[in-house]
This record gives sequence, structure tokens and C-alpha cells, in this order.
Amino acid sequence: MSATTLAALARTSDPNPMLRRFLALDALVTGANGVAYLAAAGPLGRFLGAGSGLLLTLGAILTAYGAVVGVLATRPRPAVLPVRAVVEINLAWTALSFVALALWLTPTTAGAVWTVLQAFAVGGFATLQWAALRHRQAISE
Repeated sequence: MSATTLAALARTSDPNPMLRRFLALDALVTGANGVAYLAAAGPLGRFLGAGSGLLLTLGAILTAYGAVVGVLATRPRPAVLPVRAVVEINLAWTALSFVALALWLTPTTAGAVWTVLQAFAVGGFATLQWAALRHRQAISE
């Protein structure tokens, strides 16, 4: 991903605000997803074809993860190691979503579509965050 594309997506060419915006967007989407799973595990579980216990567990994990990523996004210059951890966790989530869909989930059609869409969204966050981090490191060198 080019620096120009990143700058256009982040609406800034400064690498620190760029990275912080991509982290904040991840935190917002992840946290909202987690809260929705917690607040409506039963109805969402029926709609998606997932157990409410699974959604409650995922909701708690996603809400906590979103909060941690949100705190990281508030840092003027997010540290490299935590950002790499976020990228790696997001990539793992993406891969595990597809593995779970193939091996053990039996979702409704809506659930299968949701699983794929959220996996691509999380993978997209990882890509944007990694590219912004690399851009920042390239400028610093």
C-alpha cells in the first residue's frame, strides 16, 4: 500500500495521526461489535446461528480488546510492540474466523456472510495498521 493511498484513507500524511486513526477505527468497530454481542446475544445468536454463550464470550473479549486498542490509539506516538500485537491479533482473528467457519460453526446464511465480512474487515484493519506503522518507521529512518 502506497503512502499516498494511506494518506488519502487517513486524510493526513503525518504517520502518527494516520496510525492513531486506523487504531481508533478498529477500536470503535470492535467495541461496538462486542457491546452488540453482549446486549443482544439471544436475538443475534438466533439470527446468525450461533449460541448465545459463544456470543457473550466473544462480546466480552471484543469489548475488552476494543478498549485496549482505543487506549493505544490515544497515545501521541503508539509504541511499535503494542501496534504489532494488535496487527498480529487481528490477523489471527481473520484466519480463525475462516477456520471456525470451515470446521466447527454451523451458522445461518446471514451468519456465514457476517463471519466472512467481519473477517475481511478485521484483516483490513490489520493491513492499514501495519502499512501505517511501516510508513512511520520509514520516515523515522
